[in-house]
Amino acid sequence: MSKPQQVRGTVVIDVEACKGCDLCIEACKPEVLAMTTAETNTRGYRFPQLLVGCTGCRACADVCPDFCFSVFRFDEPKTWTAESGLQ
Repeated sequence: MSKPQQVRGTVVIDVEACKGCDLCIEACKPEVLAMTTAETNTRGYRFPQLLVGCTGCRACADVCPDFCFSVFRFDEPKTWTAESGLQ
């Protein structure tokens, strides 16, 4: 059984608008964004993927020059496990 993780927010990423600049990766303090290595969007750019542990801090959205991020913060923290997902 995997260890439960607290999640305070989430982001929706407009993958097709992304130009792979990496600014969001560097800005993410909880380090829950990772740039794809083999996968690209239809324009040929790598793009960020969200890992578990988002705090909804908006740092990614604040630095993104292409407005690729919609950030959502939960009223109450949620618990995530590999077995049951977000609770």
